[in-house]
Amino acid sequence: MIAYSPDEAGLSPSLHPDYRSSVDRSPRQPLIAIPPTLTETTGPSAWDRLMVGPSGIDLTAQHPGVPQGQRIIVSGRVLDDRARPVANTVIEIWQANAAGRYIHSADTWDAPLDPNFTGAGRVVTDADGRYSYVTIRPGAYPWGNHKNAWRPAHIHLSLLGPAFATRLVTQMYFPDDPLVEIDPIANAIPMPARQRMVGRFDNKSTKPAWALGYLFDIVLKGRDETPFEDDDHDH
Repeated sequence: MIAYSPDEAGLSPSLHPDYRSSVDRSPRQPLIAIPPTLTETTGPSAWDRLMVGPSGIDLTAQHPGVPQGQRIIVSGRVLDDRARPVANTVIEIWQANAAGRYIHSADTWDAPLDPNFTGAGRVVTDADGRYSYVTIRPGAYPWGNHKNAWRPAHIHLSLLGPAFATRLVTQMYFPDDPLVEIDPIANAIPMPARQRMVGRFDNKSTKPAWALGYLFDIVLKGRDETPFEDDDHDH
């Protein structure tokens, strides 16, 4: 097995002062390894029972009306450190609407909610590690980290492997968004690893007169690893 340092893997540090929340959340003492028990290493045995049906992979078709915003198709593959496909990986999706607002009681900034967009879905990779879902391109939003701070448009992705303890969380950004370059969360990831969090426009998966296509491959380990969060951040 090849060992990689955090810098080689492109991991973000637990403490990144420009991202103010990390000051309170980062550990101050050496981490303690807790041996996993059977609860953390097993189950559920059949992820398909947790799927929410077709509405889970099309976030624009969950309500009677059509949501506001640019419809997009996001697809890609989940791969291991040797570029082998990882099948049966559950990908949970959550995001803001086209105006940059979440359906959450803590999100109270002055942007409209969309009654036809919840912003949550779930998809599972096939035998080739492929996934695809339809959604709306999210908007930017203010987040109070510093003066005039705005988070770039992004989609949260949570990956679940053979057990709940294998959960990994990342974000997908968009290639034409100038806010990525000045975002403290994105910039906690060193280059070139930061580029692995940016989706690529894909004309092949774009459907004429219907939706733009983006590709976003997720690599779970190794030198080409997709940067993941240390824990569940609010933003």
